[in-house]
Amino acid sequence: MFIIAGLGNPDRQYQGTRHNVGFDVIDLLSEKYNIAVDTKKHRAYIGKGVIEGHKVILAKPQTYMNLSGESIRSLVDFYKIDPENELLVIYDDVSLDVGQIRIRKKGSAGGHNGMKNIIAHLGTDVFARIKIGVGEKPRGYDLADYVLGKFSKGERELMEEGYVEASEATAGIICGEIDKAMNEHNKKKKE
Repeated sequence: MFIIAGLGNPDRQYQGTRHNVGFDVIDLLSEKYNIAVDTKKHRAYIGKGVIEGHKVILAKPQTYMNLSGESIRSLVDFYKIDPENELLVIYDDVSLDVGQIRIRKKGSAGGHNGMKNIIAHLGTDVFARIKIGVGEKPRGYDLADYVLGKFSKGERELMEEGYVEASEATAGIICGEIDKAMNEHNKKKKE
C-alpha cells in the first residue's frame, strides 16, 4: 500500500493558493482514478483506491501546513507502511519555476515548514517527494504572503500542466520506477 499525501491548508480561503498545490494534485488524482477523498481520519481527508494496479491512500492533511507531520505520522503508523518505500509527499517549492516539478527520494525540508514537520515526526528524511514549482518570491514580498497568494491566469495554465506531469510521475513512482520518473521529469521546461 502506498500513501500519497498532498500538502496544503484546509480552509476555503486557501483554495487556489501557491501553498495548496499538493491538494490540487490529490484532487486531480482523485478525479483521474475515481478515488473519493472524503473520509475524515488521521486529521486528514483520505480516500482508498487503486492506481496502476497498486493499492493507494490519497491524503489531504487538515492540520494546516506547518503541522502536516502529525497527520502523516498517524497515517504511517495506522497503515503500518514503510515511509522509505511507501510514502510520497507532494508540495510547493519556491525555488522552482512555476509548474516545474522535481522528484527526490530523500532530502532536507529546504526551508518548507510542512516538510520540516513531517521529517521531525517521521524521524527520517528518506521518503519520496514531488516538489512543484510556484516561482520565486518577488523582492520585497513576505514569503508567507507570497505562498498564500493566488496564481495569475498565465501561471495557472503552467500549474495545470505541472499537476498533470506530477500525476504521471506519481503513477511511475508507485509502480517502483522512481529513477525513471526522475530522469523523465527532473529537467527544466523549455521556454
